Amino acid sequence: MIQIVFTGGTISMRRDAAAGGNIPAHGGQALVEMAPGLAALGPIRIDDWGRYPACHMGPAKLWELRNHVRQALQDPEVQGVVVTHGTDILEETAYLLARTLPSDKPICITGAMRTSSEESWDGAWNLTDAVRVAADPSSRGRGAMVVFAGKILPGLGAMKVEATAVEAFESVHLGYLGMVDAGQAGVHYVAPLSASTPLEPPALSARVALVPMIAGDDGTMLNLARPHFDGVVVEAFGSGNLPPGAVPAIERWIADGKPVVLATRCPRGEVTPVYAFEGGGATLVRRGAIPAGARTTAQARMELTICLSAGWTYGGTARA
Repeated sequence: MIQIVFTGGTISMRRDAAAGGNIPAHGGQALVEMAPGLAALGPIRIDDWGRYPACHMGPAKLWELRNHVRQALQDPEVQGVVVTHGTDILEETAYLLARTLPSDKPICITGAMRTSSEESWDGAWNLTDAVRVAADPSSRGRGAMVVFAGKILPGLGAMKVEATAVEAFESVHLGYLGMVDAGQAGVHYVAPLSASTPLEPPALSARVALVPMIAGDDGTMLNLARPHFDGVVVEAFGSGNLPPGAVPAIERWIADGKPVVLATRCPRGEVTPVYAFEGGGATLVRRGAIPAGARTTAQARMELTICLSAGWTYGGTARA
C-alpha cells in the first residue's frame, strides 16, 4: 500500500473568481478521483494532512510533516509514501526528508504547476507518476525523491528552476535518477543506489539566515542579522567572492562562533575558493568560512539548520 500525504499547494488549488486568483480547494479524495490512473497501481491510503500554500510552511510545520512521514513509514502495511506539496519550498522539504529520515521505503514528493481549473493541469500526471515510483520495487533504498514532469530527482539535489513552467524542477548538481513512463517502460533508473547517513535532530530549532550579496555590499544586512541567528548562508558571487566591505561583518560571525557558509548565486557550479584577493573565496575560507558544496542556497541553509539543530557544525563535526 502507498500512503499519500496531501499537504496542499497548487496541486490542491483552483481558481476562485471572488478571491481573484488560485486558492486551496481540493482534499485528497477529490485529487485521487481526478487521477483515475491510480486505481491500476495498487492500494492507496488517503492521508489529508493539510491544505497549505508552501510559503505558509515554516520550520515548525516542516518538522511536523517530517515526523508525520516518519510515522507513516513505520507502518508495516505501507510500502512507500507520496507527499503532495506546494512547489515554492518543495526543494527544502525534499532535502529535509532526504537528510533526516532513515528508511529503505521510498518517499516521493510531487506537486503541480497548474491548477485543476486549467486544461493543462499537471496534477493528475505528477500524482500518478509519484505513486508509480513509490510502488516500484526498484525504488526501495533510494530514500526521498522528487517526482515531477516525468523525472525522478534526488531529494538532496532537486531544485526549482522555473517559476511557472510545467517542467519546473531539475537537479543541477547531482543529476537525475531516472524517468517515469506510463507505458510499458514504467520506472527506469539511470543512476545507481547511493548511500547517505541521515542526521536526526530533535527539532528544527536552529535559526539560520540567508543573506545575498549585492555590488558594493558593506555588510549591513550581515551585521543586522548576526544577533538573531545561529548561523548564516551567504549568497556570494561566482565561485564564492564578495565585496571587501562585507568581510569584517563575516569575520564577526566567525568570531562569535557562528558558522558562515559560502554559496553561489549562480544556478550551476559551486563555490571553488581560488581567489586570494580581499573578499575572494580563498581568503574567506582561510578565515573560517565554509563552502556550500553541491547545494543551492536553499539546500545549504537547510543543511546548516539540520546540522546545528542536531548539535553538529556544518559538514558533520560535533559541537562542544
